[in-house]
Amino acid sequence: MKVLVIQPKIGMGDMVIYLPYIHAISKNYNSPVSLLVKENSRASDLLIDDEQINEIITLERTSTNTGSHDGLSGFFDLAKKLREKKFDKVFIFSSSLRYFLISKLAGIKKISQYPLFRKKDNIVTSAKIFTEHELGAIISTQPNLQLNKEKIEKTRSKFTKGFKHICLGISASGPTKRWSIKNYIKLCEKINEIVPSKFYIAAGKNDIELISEIFNSNIKDKCTSFKDLKIKETLPIIKNCDLYIGNDTGWLHISSALNIKCLALFMDSPVQAYGKYSENIEIIVPEGETEESTTHDTLGAEKISFDQVFDKSINLLLN
Repeated sequence: MKVLVIQPKIGMGDMVIYLPYIHAISKNYNSPVSLLVKENSRASDLLIDDEQINEIITLERTSTNTGSHDGLSGFFDLAKKLREKKFDKVFIFSSSLRYFLISKLAGIKKISQYPLFRKKDNIVTSAKIFTEHELGAIISTQPNLQLNKEKIEKTRSKFTKGFKHICLGISASGPTKRWSIKNYIKLCEKINEIVPSKFYIAAGKNDIELISEIFNSNIKDKCTSFKDLKIKETLPIIKNCDLYIGNDTGWLHISSALNIKCLALFMDSPVQAYGKYSENIEIIVPEGETEESTTHDTLGAEKISFDQVFDKSINLLLN
């Protein structure tokens, strides 16, 4: 059976969070599946070594409705493209009527989808309930990013021995979700006083000012930037790290899926949706908040305790 999975959310983090359910579908049908995803999901990089993925089809939709799959003409173009591939079954991780109609027009006989027009809710809970209902099996929420072992070993051989290696997630989808870069610099300085460490700065070209501030600081000689690397090139580096410390960003979810211990700072995003699905993630929330109360519009960046971050970082590095 030829199976398609439609996952229309944006961002690396969401792509990683859906992996357990995509893998469960592949396992159920004993065959790799095809994915229809947006380019900024970075699926092509993230899943380059994933044997359960047969093909990645780019969903070209934008917030400005200028993508080739937007509008009425885009609707028919996408349906035609999918019809040519002759899928037997589709799983749609969305309640959008558009994807249901496209699948129908594409001639896909078996369609499984979220309930139409459902309001937003917990991303992990929705995916888990939907997939378990469709497959009739219990599914772990823990994602697993598959990597070629040779890549992992080759990268490990280049790591400086005698140091702890820390992936530092300074990036975020917005300024309210980002701990001060000065705090991160101070944190690295203090960690290095206790545990000799190397830091890998998980941020891209949109974060150039933050990266520059780090490389103008006293810890610059202990840092390596991901700025000029492709996502697929960063994966074996992260896999060889001892710890992720950083904001709730795509790098957090990648690190978790690579089975790395993670210390995640949640200050303006929902912990219950993005911080509780993996045993690899330990949470810090703003002082005065709880994991239940920390969500969108918490605006707690200034209330993340430096001492708590430092203490937990050292504890995770040494234990």
